[in-house]
Amino acid sequence: MYVVCVTVHVKPPFVQPFLQATLDNARHTRRESGNLRFDVLAAEEDPARFMLYEAYGNKDDFTAHQQTEHYLRWKQAVAGWMAQPRQGVRYNSIFFGDGEG
Repeated sequence: MYVVCVTVHVKPPFVQPFLQATLDNARHTRRESGNLRFDVLAAEEDPARFMLYEAYGNKDDFTAHQQTEHYLRWKQAVAGWMAQPRQGVRYNSIFFGDGEG
C-alpha cells in the first residue's frame, strides 16, 4: 500500500469552496480502481487547515490518479485558495488494517 498525506492551509474566505472542490475530487478518487481510501480531515483547532489522507494499492496507482480529470480540475481550482503551498508526504505502508496484508 502507498499512502500520501497532504496538509493544506486554506485562506479563510475560501474554506467552503475548497471543501466543495475537495469532496468532489475525493468522491471521484474513491471510484478509481487503485484507490483504497481517501479521507478529508479538518483540524480541530484551525478550521482552515486540512489533511488529505490517500491510500493506493501502489505508487503507480497514485501516479495514475495524478493524471485524472478530477484531480487536475481540483488542482487548478484550489491553487489560489491556499494560504501556503500544500505539503505532501509519501509513505510506504508497513502495517495496516488487520495486519494480515
